[in-house]
Amino acid sequence: MAKASNSVIGVDLGRYSLKSVLLQRKGGQLVLTNFASRAVVDPIETQEALNRELKALLKDMGGVAKTCAVGVSYPGTLIRIIEQPETPTNILRDALRLNGMALLNQDCKQFVLDCDRISTAKQTSAHEGQTGYHRYLVGGLARTDVAQIGEAFEKNGSTIGSMQLGPVCGFNAFEFAYPDVFNNEAFFLVDIGHAMTTVMVGVKRELVLVRTIDFGGKPFGDALTGLSGEDYEVVFTALEQEDEVMVEYTRVALNALVREIQNSIGFLEHRHEETIRQLYVSGGVSKSKTLLKVLSEELGLPCEMWSAATKCETALTGTQRDQFAVDAVDLNVACGAAAELLNAN
Repeated sequence: MAKASNSVIGVDLGRYSLKSVLLQRKGGQLVLTNFASRAVVDPIETQEALNRELKALLKDMGGVAKTCAVGVSYPGTLIRIIEQPETPTNILRDALRLNGMALLNQDCKQFVLDCDRISTAKQTSAHEGQTGYHRYLVGGLARTDVAQIGEAFEKNGSTIGSMQLGPVCGFNAFEFAYPDVFNNEAFFLVDIGHAMTTVMVGVKRELVLVRTIDFGGKPFGDALTGLSGEDYEVVFTALEQEDEVMVEYTRVALNALVREIQNSIGFLEHRHEETIRQLYVSGGVSKSKTLLKVLSEELGLPCEMWSAATKCETALTGTQRDQFAVDAVDLNVACGAAAELLNAN
């Protein structure tokens, strides 16, 4: 039997950015020894571009781990919660691939699919009272993307130990970072990506809602430049200075996101009779104090930027330590992927 690895590189692959962390298990602790982050101007869509950017990311990070845990944060991925009679996951996976239109209202033949039964704290299904019904989390990634990712890591001399969708890695990262909240409360995660926002809602370990919203850092920036008539640099400088006019523009730009979050909170509180006490926000624009302040005012709830990376012990140089304070909030997917694989070994 192969010896379990005590060192794993967690990689978050997006179309416009790549992030990575090197986690090592020392005793009962996870130690972050290296990390890297790369933003790209043009979306990574070709094999050549992915090979090039991944090579540069791993070079920037350094470290010696060969095993990688990959979280994929591409737009167009499939992630759903479905209710089905109790079914072995290998059989359900085949049924979803062959009968996607019936089960998911989507043709899934061009996707690589995986699914897992969601453990529940109590029965809250629409089929409550009927025996044998369970909730399953379904994830899918285009076959072409899976092939590209596999080839890119192979060319860079790395082995993929696990591959999951980014939101699943983020959910696992929250369990690692906030175990008391994860195990005992209702919680609401908001991850604001480049073009899309993912919300995930859990109740006492149980994932009860996952959805994507047409809002992200790029549309947010575009809205602010359109409202103000200024360029990006001026807009985000004013935003950080909490300029009163820019605060009001931010309020307008966040309208659609606020509405969708309110709908999701209403669903949870009606269906599960639980109360959301605050939101946990991640993603690049969550570094903006103005955005968090406005989001909190509009929702009437505290909005906290969170980072799983800060829950690890760190062994970083002075320069890395300074940059880590800036980049930590962007590393949740990478940390969640790496921690899950290390804990599984």
